[in-house]
Amino acid sequence: MLGNTMNGTLRPAFDLAGTLDTISGFMYTYVLVALLIGVGLYFFIRTRALPLRLFVDALRVVMEPPKKEGGVSSFRALMVSTASRVGVGNIAGVATAVTLGGAGSVFWMWVIATLGGASAFIESTLAQIYKKRGPHHSYGGPAYYIQTALKQNWLAYLFAIVLILTYMGGFNLLASFNVADAFTQYSWANEWTPWIIGAILAILMAGSILGGTRRLTEVTGFLVPVMAIIYLGVGAVVIALNFHNIPAMFSAIFKGAFDFQAIFGGFAGSAMMYGIKRGLYSNEAGVGSAPNAAASASVSHPAKQGLVQMLSVFIDTMIICTFTAFVVLSSGVGDDGGVTGAPLVKDAMATVLGQPVAQVFISVALFLFAFTTLVGNFYYAEVNFRFLLRKIEIKHWMLTAFRLVAAGLVFCGALLKFEVAWNLGDILMGLMALINLPVIVILGNQAIRCANDYVAQRKAGRDPKFTASSIGLNPAELDYWQDKAPASAQDAAEKTNA
Repeated sequence: MLGNTMNGTLRPAFDLAGTLDTISGFMYTYVLVALLIGVGLYFFIRTRALPLRLFVDALRVVMEPPKKEGGVSSFRALMVSTASRVGVGNIAGVATAVTLGGAGSVFWMWVIATLGGASAFIESTLAQIYKKRGPHHSYGGPAYYIQTALKQNWLAYLFAIVLILTYMGGFNLLASFNVADAFTQYSWANEWTPWIIGAILAILMAGSILGGTRRLTEVTGFLVPVMAIIYLGVGAVVIALNFHNIPAMFSAIFKGAFDFQAIFGGFAGSAMMYGIKRGLYSNEAGVGSAPNAAASASVSHPAKQGLVQMLSVFIDTMIICTFTAFVVLSSGVGDDGGVTGAPLVKDAMATVLGQPVAQVFISVALFLFAFTTLVGNFYYAEVNFRFLLRKIEIKHWMLTAFRLVAAGLVFCGALLKFEVAWNLGDILMGLMALINLPVIVILGNQAIRCANDYVAQRKAGRDPKFTASSIGLNPAELDYWQDKAPASAQDAAEKTNA
């Protein structure tokens, strides 16, 4: 809707950026903070500190081969979810939080990650329990466990729609924007730079997703480990050479985290709020995204993939986000608040690498992080698109059209404004959390019983195998897990169906 004309041009009747900022502030100030911390703490206690207690088990399980020959391994499913988690939020988002919320926001990101590990285990284990058989690999996610376990079709459809809008829309728009923004910092950049970067990303995106889900897992399985190792290696060098600032850095983190006068005096701009918001955006624990990847893994027990997805939260926040924060804080730049996002990380690295090298490195790193994020996000969107159309025969042209729209949105994201990009992503992600968190609280006992069954079998010296009846579920209600046959015969039957 357009308002009055000024100087011959039409201007909006309302401020879109301001409206989105108001909505985002309300959601994260009054609703999501209590819900995220409350649910995470609830599951952390109910599972007896499972993220800490079974951390070593998670490291062991992630290297297991797929249970079903030709299936998706735990590691590959982990890389899809990590591709979505590890992205622009780890660079631009963390730098934004440190600039606007202060060093204390890092501490609250750690808190959210620790508690979020328990939520991540619950939602991904539920996705494994209620997953469906596919022609090549299993599939599932919150929409599926909402429909099957809660029998709430309308809520399942709503979640699927919100997820598609969040990941194919909001988050992919944001990822594209941050890459384009990084390239506008070059001296040769002009008004066409965002258009060119957007077009390149869109073309690469289309080339990856038009090959289907199998190609998606192959792309992410290769790129994610490589880019993470390179980024962490360079970050470690920068931190080490700025070692003289490390004591002051830790002092600022803990002092800012417990500045209660600032927190309660103006929560919307506090370290706690920015730490929670950026922590949620980055690790996505409890939001309902990672379960879509978790369901694809071929494992002998649902708890195994729950542990693996819990590990993804650790990799994302406790390692990569922390490295970005330490690079910025140890450098001593950005205290004036004049620069934020990816340009701030570039300036921090430039204290050691020099401006030209830092600019190129951050641009390439952001490009690769964003590209894998785009691919991982789209995987989630396509799983839920298939859910919406599951009652009809899905034609090839439908998927092609959906994938081309996704590539087109990537192009559009490069042209957004800073405030609109971040607030839109925050709001859509918040809506997903508002649906998924209450659901996993209702269904959480099933995942907890599943964890206890896993631990009991491990203590007995066995490789855990899952049967629905062992946690009090009727196998007839589950599509994938059956109690009818011993493991070997069941595996043979699955191969025939595939």
